[in-house]
Amino acid sequence: MTRRVLRLALVSVGLVTIVATPVRAQPEWLTGYLQTVPLFSGATELADSSATEFSRFRLSSRPVVGPLLFEVAYEHALTLRQRDTSAGFGLGAVPSGGEWLDLEWTIAEEEHGRWRHRFDRLNVAVSPTRATEISAGRQAVSWGTTLFLTPADPFLPFSPADPFRQFRGGVDAARVRIYPSPLSQIDLVVRPSRTAAGDEVTALGRGLATWHNWELSGWAGSLYGDVTGAFGAAGGLGAWAVRSEGTLRQIDGAVVFRGAIGFDRILQVGGRDLSVGVEYQRDNLAAAHPGEYLRVVLSEPFRRGEFQVLGRDETVVFTTYQLHPLVGLSGLWLWNLNDRSALLAPSLSYSAGDEVTMSGGVYFGVGENTVTPHRPLASEYGLSGTTGYASISWFF
Repeated sequence: MTRRVLRLALVSVGLVTIVATPVRAQPEWLTGYLQTVPLFSGATELADSSATEFSRFRLSSRPVVGPLLFEVAYEHALTLRQRDTSAGFGLGAVPSGGEWLDLEWTIAEEEHGRWRHRFDRLNVAVSPTRATEISAGRQAVSWGTTLFLTPADPFLPFSPADPFRQFRGGVDAARVRIYPSPLSQIDLVVRPSRTAAGDEVTALGRGLATWHNWELSGWAGSLYGDVTGAFGAAGGLGAWAVRSEGTLRQIDGAVVFRGAIGFDRILQVGGRDLSVGVEYQRDNLAAAHPGEYLRVVLSEPFRRGEFQVLGRDETVVFTTYQLHPLVGLSGLWLWNLNDRSALLAPSLSYSAGDEVTMSGGVYFGVGENTVTPHRPLASEYGLSGTTGYASISWFF
């Protein structure tokens, strides 16, 4: 590892220490987050084994100036790596993609390290009436209904395999929210985006209302220039929570369906909480078999970041058990029903205090891993090497 990258690491740690130490004396409107994630990825058919360390430092504030509410989140991300390869499953990656405003910069980049900083939130909002809010700038917008597989969320959804979901990535947009009643909302969003597919504009309107014990929603408009409509529903059937969402989108003259449905509940086992759930996604835009993976990864939707998974039919099973009031055991099973490959991810978390969380886990990829010139991806998860990680997160 070069001396320059080591100096960058020391400078980064120094900055974090200087900024974070006096935080308790800072005003309540300033909050922070510090995370470090060392991980190791095993060798695969496509890459050698590699060790990586990712650190993220974030400061957030929501000052009010007269009638204006500002939201600002500024963060540094430092990645140190043994080899010039990406970390397994994108662990430690900061959610981003399609930003229109140039609010991210590189401080230094070497063969074994990269230090970047950016504004993940930078927006201003005003409420001309008690039932209306208008905002513009980089902000978080989430329209998903299901928990892991969210094909009807058009605004930068999380990866289903991502264990770090503290902050949703911000998008550059103008937004108007209207609240006709305490249980209903109208949301209008115009988002310019800049991706590998080019410069585009999305303009969508969404309505949400509550009926009995169900939350119902629907949105429609132009998604990257395609006429699109979507629905969402979340409620309860007995002890089970039911969540579903779907989209109908016109692409090149054809109407394409993407949808998901899930069930989850909380049980009592041994006097402790056991959360279990399952979701299934049908995505007619994705690959029905391994021979279509190359088509998918070269498509415009993939280059925009619209795919969470590659398979046409995928399911995820998730569970969390409270071993102790401070210790939780979790498991994730992501299964491609078309090529029969799977991703297994057990993890353990420990709450070391009100502000500090420690966690660790392992990812196992299972499936066909033979690489040929005509089929570079024999399965979605078969070429995923075993990856282990540890994490310490501190909120202040």
